Amino acid sequence: MTPALRCVSIACALSALLPALPASGQGRLLATGGATQVEGAAGGGIVPWAVLSGYGTDEQHGGAAFYTRVDTGDYALDAFGASYTFANRVEVSFARQSFDLGELQRRLALPWDALEQDIYGAKVRLAGDLVYTRMPQVSVGVQHKRLRDGALPLAVGARDDNGTDAYLSASKLFLDAAGGYQLLLNATLRSSNANQAGLLGFGGDRRAERTWLWEGSAAVLLDPRLAVGVEYRQKPDNLGFAREDDWRDVFIAWFPNKHVAVVGAWADLGSIATLDDQRGAYVSLQLSL
Repeated sequence: MTPALRCVSIACALSALLPALPASGQGRLLATGGATQVEGAAGGGIVPWAVLSGYGTDEQHGGAAFYTRVDTGDYALDAFGASYTFANRVEVSFARQSFDLGELQRRLALPWDALEQDIYGAKVRLAGDLVYTRMPQVSVGVQHKRLRDGALPLAVGARDDNGTDAYLSASKLFLDAAGGYQLLLNATLRSSNANQAGLLGFGGDRRAERTWLWEGSAAVLLDPRLAVGVEYRQKPDNLGFAREDDWRDVFIAWFPNKHVAVVGAWADLGSIATLDDQRGAYVSLQLSL
């Protein structure tokens, strides 16, 4: 099955589960739920934002299902999952990631061809609103990550096969900012010791403790259905066998309606597990209700 067909089939299957949850609503403006970040939270592609998934107002509920693929040539990452937001206040999410070791597995004849990780997330809106208040929307979140088989990360120096990230995000949509276009700005502060977002375990032989990491996003809405932007994510560098670089991307997001969002990006992930210059395409499909 091609990545595009896999994307449609997985996201559609997940979206079929969402109607069993409390009645949904779509009272918020188009695109204000963002896309789904690769770890399952509402936001950009690699950075969680303060926004919550779906389009429900304070008296409604809503959610989303997603599928994402990132392919650098040497490696590939597939992620899928779903999230649900209650009364535009609390978001819960689940994501599963499968990291194809590709070229590294072939070079080293590793007995593993992929690493898999489950991510359980929760986010709470503390104050503000993305659009309607002068102050930014501010949310706090956690992402508990657990490798399904931690043997390889532990063998290369990771301290643990599970860990929990905590983050604080602030997001604001300026309706008449960039040359008359809408401008979204987001800043996220993350506490983490995850190696390659957890896919190579947590902590390492160089450094075991958690560190504070900065993440940021900026996007211009060319019209209510189309946004272009950039993201940056600072990373720790805990493992001695291979350095870990910061992540960045340039993206375009299309919101044809409140049920569908499609994101395409060019991602620069730096060095991953001794292989340098990991750059490639990122594509994500989100279905919302």
